[in-house]
Amino acid sequence: MGDGLAIVAAVAFAFGTVLQQKGTLSTQAEGNDPRFLLQILHEPVWLAGLLFQILGWVLQAIALDRAPLTVVQSLISLSLVIALFLGVWLTGQHVGGREIAGAAFTLVGIVLFLSAGQPQGGTTHPSAADWWLACLVTLALVAVLFVIGRRLGLAEKALTLGVAAGLCFGLQAAVTKTFVTELGGGLAGLLSSWSVYVLIASALIGFVLQQSSLKTDVLAPAMASSNSVTLFSSVVLGIAVYGERLSEAGGTHAGLAFLGLAVAIVGIILLAGAAAPQPTESARIDRSR
Repeated sequence: MGDGLAIVAAVAFAFGTVLQQKGTLSTQAEGNDPRFLLQILHEPVWLAGLLFQILGWVLQAIALDRAPLTVVQSLISLSLVIALFLGVWLTGQHVGGREIAGAAFTLVGIVLFLSAGQPQGGTTHPSAADWWLACLVTLALVAVLFVIGRRLGLAEKALTLGVAAGLCFGLQAAVTKTFVTELGGGLAGLLSSWSVYVLIASALIGFVLQQSSLKTDVLAPAMASSNSVTLFSSVVLGIAVYGERLSEAGGTHAGLAFLGLAVAIVGIILLAGAAAPQPTESARIDRSR
């Protein structure tokens, strides 16, 4: 049940991301101008993307309540492959041999990781010390990447800000798993829980970083970096915070699982090298107005 919900969530996230990219590219402000974050709120296509993102998060939360964090996030990372081809249709992204190979490597790597690793659930109540460490390390890494990313070229900026967004979304997914266990405590219980505020903060910071990476008009590096880092940070958080573990069937299975992660990384590197689409004449005119 959780696996199926995670796959449907991946589809929703893919539609949401591509529609939001289409909306960000319709704004007049440049990527480094924070006013574009207000302008996108007036773009119907971006708002449609937001609805898909919300739907994806709800499905993700339900899936996390039924399956290990590592499994759910691995399946949701397939939204990268789905969005890549949706981008051809909706935002004129270029998909050539490099992008197809990258998508194939990513897909095969994730399937190998899940089938060989067979991640299993750990505790549902991690210690406060583990959460403090996870939050502080994530915050420090995001801050450094944000400062560096704003000074780079378009593809490099998309990649760097995507990594920062991925760290936020990885933490958001991990906290969501705790959040759903606290829903039965009522509104008063939720307002007194730290998980609500970390969830909101990680979601908002990740949102700003992701929109900034999408504004570069280079979808593949933005999504590749975001999705891959979300996956890998989720694996780390699942093991370090929740005590999830890979298959106990032996070292061969664990070795194949990590080989799957390595194959996925190769695919991500291929996708990260994708070039920005060449704007059409009509697009140049629209942006000059």
